[in-house]
Amino acid sequence: MDELRAISSFVRAAELGSFQKAAEAQNTTPQAVSKAIRQLEQQLGIRLFHRTTRKSSLTQEGERLLASVKPNLEGLIGALSSTRNAARDNEGIVRVAAGGAVGRKVLIPLLAEFQQRFPLIQIDLMLEERFSDLVAERIDVGFRAGNPPESQIVSRRLFSVQQIVCAAPAYLAQHAKPKTSDELRAHRCTAYRQPGSGRPMPWEFEINGDTRFWHPAPALCCNDPEAEMQAVAAGMGIGQIDSINATAAIRSGALVPLMTDSLSERMGLYLYYAHRSDMPGRVRHFIDFTLERLRDSTDFYLSRAELAAAQRPHKPRKTRK
Repeated sequence: MDELRAISSFVRAAELGSFQKAAEAQNTTPQAVSKAIRQLEQQLGIRLFHRTTRKSSLTQEGERLLASVKPNLEGLIGALSSTRNAARDNEGIVRVAAGGAVGRKVLIPLLAEFQQRFPLIQIDLMLEERFSDLVAERIDVGFRAGNPPESQIVSRRLFSVQQIVCAAPAYLAQHAKPKTSDELRAHRCTAYRQPGSGRPMPWEFEINGDTRFWHPAPALCCNDPEAEMQAVAAGMGIGQIDSINATAAIRSGALVPLMTDSLSERMGLYLYYAHRSDMPGRVRHFIDFTLERLRDSTDFYLSRAELAAAQRPHKPRKTRK
């Protein structure tokens, strides 16, 4: 005898006052409910129901059993449901939105590691530079580089994003290094076109604790920050490149940082999501994993020592004769 099923059938029949209704509630037949309760009565050696052709009512022993087992049964069913849901929390789809460079440089390595830990969770990744509407587009988690999201959502700053003025070594071999924004006017400069307004984003500098903005007359304006970085690395001019795109190129020597005394770190990379009490476990797993891996990360951040070292000219190695 399946004791759990028999006790569940007994409780349902007692609450609903009918074997027929208990059968409907359990998606089975009245005969199956009657058989389960009869077996339970035989095992306990007591009669639980007074049976008539029209209805069933509890005996005194049946009332005592109902009062005893119902709270425990509800707790057991709740525990089984929680365990079952916990297993399902490691499955399903997490929808993620981010800008192109953030997705390619920051998220792809993160997602590869995340799916090693949670292989049954699928990622639906949408890469666009604009700010995604979480509710309208059914996005679970978004990432935004720049200013923090302003709408009524939960946002977490993961790490600072530096705005680094830089140029290719080949460009600097032909032009003097600028030290002020006034000296920048003599140079070819690039700019990033903001997706919302369509206007070039001003460069920004941190001077004596104040953020100051400078508007270049760009020789190249691009709506893709990664492409702007590549243009600067190709020697097309000086650009102010965010550290997500610039860090690897500076560490490899493909770009040289300039004017680092006034470098701005006001912006950041933000994780954001809608506030909800019924957040699926798979989404919570992804948020917790992201915070664990990316909070205060230095993978896309250059220390003052690194910046200073990157500004020094690279001396060619001497070869032995």
